[in-house]
Amino acid sequence: MKKNRILLAVALATMLVSCGGKQGKPNFGDNEYAVRTLGTTSTELETSYPATIKGVQDVEIRPKVSGFITKLCVKEGQAVKKGQLLFVIDNVTYEAAVRQAKAAVNSATAQLNTAKLTYENNQKLFNNNVIGSYELQSAKNSYETAQAALAQAKASYTSAKQNLDFCYVTSPASGVVGMLPYKVGALVSASSQQPLTTVSDISSMQVYFSMTEKDLMDLAKTAGGMSAAIKDYPPVKLKLADNSIYGHDGHVAAVSGVIDPTTGSAQIRADFPNPERLLKSGGSGSIVVPHKDANAILVPQEAVVEVQNKHFAYVLGAGNKVKYTEISIYPNNDGKNYIITGGLKAGDKIVVSGVTALSDGMEIKPITEAQYQEKIKKAQELGSIQGDYKKMKEAFSSK
Repeated sequence: MKKNRILLAVALATMLVSCGGKQGKPNFGDNEYAVRTLGTTSTELETSYPATIKGVQDVEIRPKVSGFITKLCVKEGQAVKKGQLLFVIDNVTYEAAVRQAKAAVNSATAQLNTAKLTYENNQKLFNNNVIGSYELQSAKNSYETAQAALAQAKASYTSAKQNLDFCYVTSPASGVVGMLPYKVGALVSASSQQPLTTVSDISSMQVYFSMTEKDLMDLAKTAGGMSAAIKDYPPVKLKLADNSIYGHDGHVAAVSGVIDPTTGSAQIRADFPNPERLLKSGGSGSIVVPHKDANAILVPQEAVVEVQNKHFAYVLGAGNKVKYTEISIYPNNDGKNYIITGGLKAGDKIVVSGVTALSDGMEIKPITEAQYQEKIKKAQELGSIQGDYKKMKEAFSSK
């Protein structure tokens, strides 16, 4: 038993010596840091803008006459065509008004015929010197009054017919029926607060988003004018409320000519096809604008220090001293790397690991990323050996 304990102690001592010293640490310099020389690469950037979705045409359907709804001819969400009947409003009163106006037209026509005969007869009598000019002029005035009365009666008849037609509410455009707040029996009028419904043309959708005045100016300058910028604008994508990407690309169609003074931005419209009727008017999402950059500089996120919404990196300078340098990054990223837009250039050398232990002007010993990974690997192996040593030590103590 005693011999076994001695052999175990010798094994433990040998293991500790092979691990690199008393403290069990690998023999690396404390000032060794991985450094990368920056280069350029081709990448595709994306910018997202909050957006609202609208149909090509959202038409509020409102009654032009007052009355009770007697019939609903459609259902919510139903696709309708232009001219299709939607509602019927009680038309009894309006039919009576049409008949009355028609009777007034017939009466005015008869009076006109009588006035015409009288005038023509008086014209003959005047030519034969039987009556004077007064009687002739009076007959002519009566004839013209009868003509005006007939015109007025016809206008009233047309208005009555139009009011009767308004009892049959039809769709002014093809589209999809919205909510139906009024049911059969409800009293409606032109002054009703809510429309009878809304018909939305969703064969294609108009998606509105805003861009800052600065971005618009940069866009116009780059393309040589806003019209050219719209024409050359790349296809855009639409991210839906569930974060999925809509299956059809859109195209920028128009830019507002007015800058909103409260937000400093202008509204832009992108048109999207909607053959599956997936998009609904009033929905929301995000416009995703792609940008290709053939000379992008990528930096790992672990190499960047963020302080009060500003970003910094340690650039290796003369004498292997690092400089704390402010940088600018692209707003969107892939979760692993930042795209640099300012503060760094191709050929610069930056520290890409362990930056939290650095300070401005500190001298380091630069090593490659491969050497750094090898250092990490050896440290992990040492940790495993130390664990084995602990277990062996516990086993030795228990015997």
